[in-house]
Amino acid sequence: MGAGLQQGSGGARRRRRDRHARVRPMSDINITPFVDVVLVLLIIFMVAAPLMTVGVPVNLPKTAAHALPADREEPLTVTLTAGGEVQIQMTPVPREELVAKLRAIASERSGDRIYLRADGAIPYAEVMQVMGALNAGGFSNVSLVTDTGGPRLGAGQE
Repeated sequence: MGAGLQQGSGGARRRRRDRHARVRPMSDINITPFVDVVLVLLIIFMVAAPLMTVGVPVNLPKTAAHALPADREEPLTVTLTAGGEVQIQMTPVPREELVAKLRAIASERSGDRIYLRADGAIPYAEVMQVMGALNAGGFSNVSLVTDTGGPRLGAGQE
């Protein structure tokens, strides 16, 4: 009985050795590094895309508020320049045509979020007038854009 066990185990060793001798290098392409690079690039573009929205020079007021989460759609931005000019994205729009253009844009968009960028030198009343026009144009979710790093109210009370 003991001799049979030894003979069986020796044969198993020989079979394992033969199996390893026949192993050849794999000739398939390993796509894992490629997928890793693609995912990193996707994250970089998702972070960088909202930063490239509009290039109108506006002196934004500074606040201590945090940034809003990004939307799936391209953000729609209305800018109120220091000269009092109103722009949708990069296109100047006369104030009397603002509500009509916003209604046309709102009918084509799925979301109602709009970003308002106003120069810090613009009087509060003018900013509120433009916000009223945004609301009348069909955008009830108005986000005010500011620069970060401004003064914090109650900063010593943290």
